[in-house]
Amino acid sequence: MPEGHTIHRLAAALSELFGGQRLHVSSPQGRFAAGAARLDGQVLVGAEAHGKHLFVAFAPQADIPFELPGAGSVRAGSGQARPRRLTESADCPPADGPAPVTWLRIHLGLYGSWTFDGDSTFTAPRAIGAPRRRVGERGEHALAHGGGSALSGLSGGQDDGAHLPPALSPGQWQAPEPRGAVRVRLEGDHGVADLTGPAACEILDTCEVAQVRRRLGPDPLRPDGDPQVFVDAVRRRRKAVGELLMDQSVISGVGNIYRAESLLRRGVSPFVPGNRVSEKRLHGLWEDLVPLMEYGVATGFITTVEPEDVPEPVPAGDEEAARWYVYHRTGRPCLRCGTPVSEREVAGRRLFWCPRCQAR
Repeated sequence: MPEGHTIHRLAAALSELFGGQRLHVSSPQGRFAAGAARLDGQVLVGAEAHGKHLFVAFAPQADIPFELPGAGSVRAGSGQARPRRLTESADCPPADGPAPVTWLRIHLGLYGSWTFDGDSTFTAPRAIGAPRRRVGERGEHALAHGGGSALSGLSGGQDDGAHLPPALSPGQWQAPEPRGAVRVRLEGDHGVADLTGPAACEILDTCEVAQVRRRLGPDPLRPDGDPQVFVDAVRRRRKAVGELLMDQSVISGVGNIYRAESLLRRGVSPFVPGNRVSEKRLHGLWEDLVPLMEYGVATGFITTVEPEDVPEPVPAGDEEAARWYVYHRTGRPCLRCGTPVSEREVAGRRLFWCPRCQAR
């Protein structure tokens, strides 16, 4: 399943490629026909991510302001006021308020993916999302710098075996026929984005978006992500911290790789109950996750190994040693102490850790 940085990159890509455009929205598969009809002909005014959830805002006009319901303005700890909590009254505008924004919420799940095609002005990746052919494949790479120009024909990018046709000049391009079970197609003047296999795809109003967000933990990549909310949620529970990091109601966007790597980097055993982890160590986990995930947004890669810890040369057959300390490296030496990396299935997911570095 794509981790949170991928969804933030996807939000940036959709905003860049389609922002301010009046789109033709359809459901070639037919399963989202009613929702597509509601969005068809509206303007995509922006897209945002919260954890693994993508929220795409549509409105009748391009100049209609929007804000992800419940969003604050600053990250706590910056010396400014802590972001406000999500509340029903704050997130449900009065009936006579501004022109409404309609939201498309998407969760890619294990199999969801967006594919792109367009003319020479539509510089997009081939695909963003799952499934990827191998661990760590660059299929999630979307933008050059997490907000710059989208890239076309990325080296090492996800490729489903099809070859895109040569780019055509503006005015010559025609949208290709949908390939596979396309749930949603977004079609602009210069390109299309096709969504296949999502776990969730639905139309929401402002109040319903806020309700979804109230069920989610803070997102380290969002300016309204509050680390204290994360710390308090962990310390209220007896469940192992390694499980809590994967609980999207505790912290949003962290997946199996970030879970394993952040715990190793901070020397925290994944099996310690949450209520036995100190506030200081939990704040340290958050502070470590923020730059790691921001790097993922900027580059499209999850890379957690500090340069001084990368073995030289990288051992044959252990290419992950250049990117990860313990994830997917069962039986291979921990990059910090040399102890063989351990693996155990926990709550249906593979958990990787170093028995020595994470003894407590």
